Amino acid sequence: MLRRRANGESVEQIRPDLIIPTGKRKGQNPGLASIYRALSEHERAQTYPEAVAQAHTDFAALQTEDIHQPLSP
Repeated sequence: MLRRRANGESVEQIRPDLIIPTGKRKGQNPGLASIYRALSEHERAQTYPEAVAQAHTDFAALQTEDIHQPLSP
């Protein structure tokens, strides 16, 4: 999708070739809003790679904490 956008294709032209691989809408095309959201998230990740890496590290740490803490009654 990124390569095709870089080559000047519109989201509307790309959309029919995209297929949702899992979930309730498996096998269908994503909505335009979903495609634009994915493009926006990718752009942010490219703009702020350090912030994305830190967020992943923080999330992994939280997951580890949740595993090791006993459940409250």
